[in-house]
Amino acid sequence: MSPDTATVTVTRQPTYRTVVTLASGAIFLSILDATVANLAVTDMHASFPGASVTSLTWVISLYAVVFAAFLAPAGRLADVVGRRRLYTVGMGVFTLASLGCALAPGLPLLLVARALQGLGAAAMIPASLAVVLADVAPHRRPAAIGVWSAAASAAAAAGPSLGGVLIDAVGWRAVFFINVPLGLALLAGIRAVRPTPGTAKGVPDVLGTLTLAGGTGLLVLGVTQGPDWHWTDPRTVLSLTAGALLLALALVRARRHPVPALRTELWRSRTFALANLVSLFFGAALYAWLLVGALFVVDVWHWSRIAAGLSMSPGAVLSAAVAVLVGRSLSRRSPGPVVFLGAVTLVAAGAWLATALTAQPALWRMWIPVGLLAGAGIGAVSTGVSSAAALSVEPRDFAGATGLNTAVRQIGGALGIAALAAILPAHSSPDPDLAPYTHVVLFSCAAAAVAGLLGLGLGRALPRRGRFGRAVRPVA
Repeated sequence: MSPDTATVTVTRQPTYRTVVTLASGAIFLSILDATVANLAVTDMHASFPGASVTSLTWVISLYAVVFAAFLAPAGRLADVVGRRRLYTVGMGVFTLASLGCALAPGLPLLLVARALQGLGAAAMIPASLAVVLADVAPHRRPAAIGVWSAAASAAAAAGPSLGGVLIDAVGWRAVFFINVPLGLALLAGIRAVRPTPGTAKGVPDVLGTLTLAGGTGLLVLGVTQGPDWHWTDPRTVLSLTAGALLLALALVRARRHPVPALRTELWRSRTFALANLVSLFFGAALYAWLLVGALFVVDVWHWSRIAAGLSMSPGAVLSAAVAVLVGRSLSRRSPGPVVFLGAVTLVAAGAWLATALTAQPALWRMWIPVGLLAGAGIGAVSTGVSSAAALSVEPRDFAGATGLNTAVRQIGGALGIAALAAILPAHSSPDPDLAPYTHVVLFSCAAAAVAGLLGLGLGRALPRRGRFGRAVRPVA
């Protein structure tokens, strides 16, 4: 056969836009579901009158706990089974669990479905980043990670507003139904990504994973129930103590197990370790901030959920825009000042809100400007710290690093929500006290301030990429 008639098989590479859309879609759905159900507790109580409000808050907290617990081992699992396979499995579990949440006839089944949702979401995150890093040219990776981080930032900010609109227009089950068509679309799109075999052997430590999940859950339980049980109650002390011990055991086990649930060796990178600390405090600030804002306008200003959602949308839009701009510029700028200035912006928004809170609605005079200021800060911090974490390690560790860093942020978020539950009164009253809401805002300010100060340690610029993707200067 002559060369002219020979059959040549060509493997089409997915386009940049396809890869980034698949990755961004996965993290958007994962982070969205951490906040989209925040306003649904009242409506859920009407559907399940036998359940207590405290039990219903676990619809929010359980997702965050399971998501955080399994993110880190999922990063290793992506190396074992291959990125496309884990993406497909994770998205499939997440989509089916979302349908289960929407159709749940009672609270127990709803909680089981939410836990499975968190498990599927945890699998999608490191797999989605691995797709970006494997199928995007090296010199375009910083910008792609910026878009990926922007999707997470937009999802976190848009969750309460989108949830409010869906709950008021359709009902609380709609916040879960919306995931189904989006998940199916992403499952269809992942076929464009070439399958790859795993690059590592072994299954992440099952006992270590369960220890991590149990420790996180007990800590959140103790902080959440502390006001009701009292802080000196044996149940509170036991929950907090056992949670701390289990987390310590998980760290010790991770150092000794051949395939640990936590990639603790990644913390040898100073930049990565600092990025994890920033993510912990930023997560606590972010989730407490988003939830207290949604609760305030509904419980104090007595706005409808649709009005509450729309009032928070401008900040969500600006957050996404800032995140994209920051992502494009981080190959030229140091992430440290970006994270610090973003945190300062969020603290300034919180200080403004804490001093201006009033029982009378002040949409244009205070609420919208504060939301825009906070959105800009959230977008900058989120993208800066995510990029610093992902690009501070060797390329083979990108997925594991992102899984661990996102896990730390989610643990911080779960503790932030628990702190909010401990500060706010259990029941709203016709004449609500503004002080607890102010205290939650100040808590968010304090956590954001710590994140910003730690972010100054991320002072060195991300590695600049040469024409052929070669790092010109590595990150410490």
